[in-house]
Amino acid sequence: MNIKKYLSDQVALALTLAGVPEGSEPLVTQSTRAEFGHYQANGVLPAAKRMQVNPRDLASKVVDQLKLETVAEKIEIAGPGFINIHLTSDWLARNCEAALADDHLNANRNAEPEIVVADYSAPNLAKEMHVGHLRSTIIGDAIARVLEFQGDHVIRQNHMGDWGTQFGMLIAHLEDRLTAENSLTEVELEDLEAFYREAKIRFDEDAGFADRSRAYVVKLQGGDAHCNALWQKFIDVSVAHSEAIYRKLNVSLTHQHIRPESAYNDDLPKVVAELKRQLIVVQDQGAQVVFLEEFADKDGKPSVVIVQKTDGGYLYATSDLAALKYRNDELQADRILYFVDARQSLHLQQVFTVARKAGFVSDSVSLEHCAFGTMMDADGKPFKTRVGGTVKLAELLDEAVERARRLVEQKNPELTAVERDEVARKVGIGAVKYADLSKNRTSDYMFNWNTMLSFEGNTAPYLQYAYTRVQSIFRKAGVDPQNLSGELHLSESSERALALKLLQFNETLDLVARECLPHLLCTYLYELASDTMSFYEACPILKDGVDPVSKASRLLLCQFVARTLKEGLDLLGIEVMDRM
Repeated sequence: MNIKKYLSDQVALALTLAGVPEGSEPLVTQSTRAEFGHYQANGVLPAAKRMQVNPRDLASKVVDQLKLETVAEKIEIAGPGFINIHLTSDWLARNCEAALADDHLNANRNAEPEIVVADYSAPNLAKEMHVGHLRSTIIGDAIARVLEFQGDHVIRQNHMGDWGTQFGMLIAHLEDRLTAENSLTEVELEDLEAFYREAKIRFDEDAGFADRSRAYVVKLQGGDAHCNALWQKFIDVSVAHSEAIYRKLNVSLTHQHIRPESAYNDDLPKVVAELKRQLIVVQDQGAQVVFLEEFADKDGKPSVVIVQKTDGGYLYATSDLAALKYRNDELQADRILYFVDARQSLHLQQVFTVARKAGFVSDSVSLEHCAFGTMMDADGKPFKTRVGGTVKLAELLDEAVERARRLVEQKNPELTAVERDEVARKVGIGAVKYADLSKNRTSDYMFNWNTMLSFEGNTAPYLQYAYTRVQSIFRKAGVDPQNLSGELHLSESSERALALKLLQFNETLDLVARECLPHLLCTYLYELASDTMSFYEACPILKDGVDPVSKASRLLLCQFVARTLKEGLDLLGIEVMDRM
């Protein structure tokens, strides 16, 4: 159950019965202070202003119409017309029991599931994945998991960059290597970075090589068999690198989700032809161009979107338009999410606008750029190696696991080698992911090893430890949490606070799904863990003298905490363990 939505529906009905015109919002929010109740309805004030009536008088009429007899123990009017709602302990307890009895924690399942296309990760297959690919990969994956948890049909699309100018350069360099080595199968491409650097130097310094590279791009786009065979060599090696990273990161992307730029190659001339037919594109200096008045500069000069170059080659905008058309026509998407760097905002808005103009995407389809900021180093600069190079993602993750292993060995030397390896992997990878996901995706954030691996504060290790602490309570009590039963009794304020926080899991997920902001789930889980610690301090569970009814009830609350922490972290792609 989503408590906020339930109360919003009840307050909305009461507003109508009190004579408030249609269109007035109940404006129900979680209360920020205990004395204001659990929830607060703030919709009376704007409604009273429109109706030109006294807000406290209107609030009184609304309260008279509220049907919350078994839900609220107290409803009061505060200030100029705020309505404070205090929920009953019994109602909270019964809803907690219902959630515990449900495999899905009584989470909301969409009555009308949507088809959601999630475009994320999208590494360039000419190189190995680097830290710049981290945010798209893990933010996109977290949102995809949340949407699926709520019942949407999520279609992951890994729009890998396997096309474009750089591949002409690489093919030309590979062809020259073949002359010396005779066989395509004998050429080693395991170090993609070194191979790319060699090719780039030749491209920059040798005009003849650069011209041949550009010619190969056109040949590749035209379906030349020889170029295609050389190109496929890069693809096979690059994809293997990427999929190893996905497994290490514990993200849900697999080979079946790859739909690269090259998949749209046959559609590119069709896209340009359709834009010509509708007179959306014009020829300008030999190129096919769309001029968008919607993005004109301060001097009124329209924004330019090139869809075909003078040499006949196509651009990212062309393949992005083809992809949008495919996702609309073939995948029947209701919502298309792009987890792409904020620096691509103008490009995507241009593509969205052209697609709408051309009718490639239905007006009912939601196109959303879920932009994100940059990972920064301690000096506030984009994260790089000490010599200024790009940090390979595989190396960053290996370092995270190694740092976590040293930390685990210090804190719990009694673990076996196998246990240490498992805990180090889960803590290290979880720490890197959570440090990113816990920040608002629209912001840049500072990368700091010490902070992210801390067992204190809003970190993955802190939440993973909170989970293991609950498991240790079950072990000490000698109980299997799966076999716990009975009724909840919320007699203490900390018990009620914890129960309320647990029941707010669903409304948190609703907001995360709607806004595509995983940091809201991180904040919720941190607050849940903090409330759990306060609950431990105020309500002993295993101490002598605790009556059996209270002990059984508090163990049930612990079970609810453990399941919610595990489910929440799993939605973020972070694993838990029973010991650490």
